[in-house]
Amino acid sequence: MGGVPESYIGWTFLTNHARVLASIADDHNVRIRDIAARCRLTERAVQKIIADLEQEGYLSHTREGRSNTYRVEAGKVLRHPAEAGLSVASLLSLLVQDEDQRAVRAQ
Repeated sequence: MGGVPESYIGWTFLTNHARVLASIADDHNVRIRDIAARCRLTERAVQKIIADLEQEGYLSHTREGRSNTYRVEAGKVLRHPAEAGLSVASLLSLLVQDEDQRAVRAQ
């Protein structure tokens, strides 16, 4: 599983920040290595994104032994004026619904 993940060329609807936040919301004890693999990013990029999210108050973590437990601030409002009033919880609920539907289709 080592090495740099395969990159994607072109535009996408979701930012890497949204992907990382959704991965953490899905599993509050997820490892950076696993987030990187799921989001097709480098571990270094994931570390930077987590630092960004923590600095802006969307995410916090506590250290438990050698691992982290993350807390998503679901009530925090998204930053862009076009999403004024939309909370992190609203965004994540849409992404979770999509993940659930994809899991059902895969079965």
